[in-house]
Amino acid sequence: MAGTAHSTGSMPRSHSPESLPMITPYTRNAIVLGLLSAIGPFAIDMYLPALPTIAADLKASPAAVQMTLMSFFVAFGVCQIVYGPVSDMVGRKPPLYAGLGLFIAGSIGCGLAPSIEWLIAFRFVQGVGASSVMVIPRAIIRDLHTGTEATRLMALVMLVLSVSPILAPLTGSALIVPFGWRAVFVAVTLVAVVGLVLLTVFQQETHAPEHRVAVSVRNVLASFGQLMTHGRFLGLTFIGGLGMASFFSFLAGSSFVYIEHFGLTPTQFSVAFAVNAVGFIGASQFAAPLGERIGMARMVVIATALYAAFTVALLVVTLMGVDSLPVMMALLLAGFTAMGVVIPSTMVLALEEHGPIAGMASALGGTLQMITGGVMIVIVSLVFDGTPLPMVAAIAGCAVGALIVSIVTLGFARALPHGA
Repeated sequence: MAGTAHSTGSMPRSHSPESLPMITPYTRNAIVLGLLSAIGPFAIDMYLPALPTIAADLKASPAAVQMTLMSFFVAFGVCQIVYGPVSDMVGRKPPLYAGLGLFIAGSIGCGLAPSIEWLIAFRFVQGVGASSVMVIPRAIIRDLHTGTEATRLMALVMLVLSVSPILAPLTGSALIVPFGWRAVFVAVTLVAVVGLVLLTVFQQETHAPEHRVAVSVRNVLASFGQLMTHGRFLGLTFIGGLGMASFFSFLAGSSFVYIEHFGLTPTQFSVAFAVNAVGFIGASQFAAPLGERIGMARMVVIATALYAAFTVALLVVTLMGVDSLPVMMALLLAGFTAMGVVIPSTMVLALEEHGPIAGMASALGGTLQMITGGVMIVIVSLVFDGTPLPMVAAIAGCAVGALIVSIVTLGFARALPHGA
């Protein structure tokens, strides 16, 4: 694998070393980029326990409430295609400032929304802003590192990002009971303000002017055309994208399945949700050392095979009539743990050959992944019948798809003996 492209210590700083005397630049980047990346997921995970409450308060159907997720994901995915090229042209920080500003405005609007239609609209605005803090941190990582070093930093970022799926639902349920669902959006606004402060004070600009691409529609279209015809980039993007889509299927259905079907309270649901996040994030920390030892491609193929095996097993037992929350949680935990190795690895491998246009590559990859996830949310919402089966079937289908794409992209016989 390629080594380190740039030393984080050699990058220009926007803040003096004395301000964080006990933290290395590498760790500082992981903390800041992780917290920025967590803002979008925080806006999703914190309000998941509130979905049934929102439906009752705004007199909306479960499908309509699930559309607040869909509108967020559509904006979250499609707008990455704008932020990526802009960050390649003007640097990484300016579009982050703009995105955080939009996210804060959308969050305030969500908190004041008088109807489900207004909530869907303001969730879209939130998604427009949140897409900046998803796509640009990945480009910053590529500015600083390649290879297993990039995977290691990506995994550390995901470790910080794990604050969201573990703590956000718990925080959301703690706010919903005494203050109502609108308090969730007050908290999300405060999180975004903290992210804005961290960006301003601690994050240096990593895309120097001499490395920026020309501001030209033709240049942008040419770069996207290059990426859309790069088979390995597309394959790696959709391996991770199908893995993420399966998790989005879980997002769309889990609160209704766990709370209304299995009878959990919002707080109990938050704990059950966090269990999956712990497995996913914990496994991601082993991606870099495993990749160094057995090869990145080999690791991806094996992990997607395990993910498909566990989720198909869950589908089979569900079809057999097993309606057990512990069984579902155990098999989902095993499956999402396997996928936790895949997500950071495929992100790094997809960007590795595209350093000069890392922002555009990150944007296109993120857009394709979010569209895939958004489609799965629509499918789950349309076929949801109050039972776990539609959600479980969607998760298993995505996992099998990810396995097929990994074998086609990486080559099963070639990948297993040699790795990447």
